[in-house]
Amino acid sequence: MAHAMTLTTDFHGSRVIHSARIVDGDGSVTENGWVRFEEGIVVARGTGSDWTDAADVVDAASVVGGDAVLTPGFIDIHGHGGAGAAYDDGADAIRIGREMHRSHGTTRAVISLVTATIDQLAAQVATIADLTETDAEILGSHLEGPFLDPGHHGAHEPSLLRTPDPDAIARLLAAGRGTVRQVTLAPELPGGLDAVRQIVASGAAVAVGHTNADAEIARAAFEAGASILTHAFNAMNGIHHRAPGPVLIAAADHRVVLEGIADNIHLDPHVIKLLFDAAPRRVALITDAMAAAGSADGHYDLGAVKVTVTDGVARADDTGSIAGSTLTQDVALRRAVDAGVELGEAVRALTATPAKAVGFGESLGSLRRGFVADAVLLDGDLAVRGLWIGAAPTR
Repeated sequence: MAHAMTLTTDFHGSRVIHSARIVDGDGSVTENGWVRFEEGIVVARGTGSDWTDAADVVDAASVVGGDAVLTPGFIDIHGHGGAGAAYDDGADAIRIGREMHRSHGTTRAVISLVTATIDQLAAQVATIADLTETDAEILGSHLEGPFLDPGHHGAHEPSLLRTPDPDAIARLLAAGRGTVRQVTLAPELPGGLDAVRQIVASGAAVAVGHTNADAEIARAAFEAGASILTHAFNAMNGIHHRAPGPVLIAAADHRVVLEGIADNIHLDPHVIKLLFDAAPRRVALITDAMAAAGSADGHYDLGAVKVTVTDGVARADDTGSIAGSTLTQDVALRRAVDAGVELGEAVRALTATPAKAVGFGESLGSLRRGFVADAVLLDGDLAVRGLWIGAAPTR
């Protein structure tokens, strides 16, 4: 049995992958399935041997065994780096980090930026906007700051945090030229709800996070158009029986996607399962990975914050706060399943749900006909054995 990693980014021509258990982004499972790609788009699916020949035919069972699993490509809407490279450091660093995460099943990614000055962030989102024109695997940028609560700053430099003002927001959105996909902010800050409306009007998603919001403010933010909860439970008020905080409000609102970091550090396995139970079909498994993902323990920079990674756990040197993760999405899949999440729902949280959260729900996150032909082949242990990347997605 071959166990070498197969990576194909040339989507031209025809391809059939057959004899796999297809676990799709809607949570459905098809045994002994096949899927056909033409020019990087899914054009047909079926079961058994009723597929027709193609230029490239992949027998999944012969590649990884009879327990082969085929899923849509994973989509990470919140990650900061990998392979020793931080996405804040520019185009080359983004390419290095993406290469590592791609090998772990992440076919498309939103590039997350930590808090910096407005000048720095404007330059960074402009660089990412340029990259989206040449690299369709990059879906755009995520501004995780600077409009955050100082009391929940986590691994963001407190001196650079600021209240949201229309001019600063407009400048950042303009620099992104329509490619800013997500902005995390604390809605309780002065001007916070107006900022939510301004950002949503631009076509970007607003995420509530790094916040001191209570239930009332969280509800107001979601009513104003916020649609994501940034790394649920982390950098926000927890659940108290007399003060439910933003997590329960988000879980009860069917418009809201809840990000989860399934690394067993940010969230205990029981809480990972709780998240899926509380917000069915609305969990997006993210990495929140920083430069140390796929690299060694040691000292790293996360924006303006110095970070030390020990035994795979990243913490800020000055405060001891968790500073991102060293997670990859294939590991997140395995840990979610180990926590008791059904495989189909864990796959949904890596594919269709994050795609929809940032506006790509009609082209990414499924192996149905008409969707982009991004696919991941896994063995019975849910380790990545093959990966194919299709055409450019549309919003």
